[in-house]
Amino acid sequence: MLAVIVLIGIVGTIVVRQVGNSVDKGKYGAGKVQLQVLGQAIDSYALDNGSPPRQLQDLVTKPANAPNWQRPYVKPSQLLDPWGHAFGYTVPGEHGNFDLVFYGQDGKPGGDGYSQDVGSWQ
Repeated sequence: MLAVIVLIGIVGTIVVRQVGNSVDKGKYGAGKVQLQVLGQAIDSYALDNGSPPRQLQDLVTKPANAPNWQRPYVKPSQLLDPWGHAFGYTVPGEHGNFDLVFYGQDGKPGGDGYSQDVGSWQ
């Protein structure tokens, strides 16, 4: 009986790890897609107003310097990645008019695996 309980514990641990890895993989993939969607919203804002927004919040709330602001370009929830971290955003960017960065699971610059950074220019 004890052997069966130990075996069930081992199998349970393996299953939990596999499910955890799948969730992280899904969130990382969703974050990369969200980066593209946010980049398109920034491009739309720039087409309407002549330049990219100064900050990502300008996509949600009309800033004073946006005379042709048409609508909220994204929902407030879209400004955070699947782990709840803010995207990195710089205007002007080193790689174009703006740089947008998804920092991955850890929400910090650098890292590897699911914490690897992905930039809008990549």
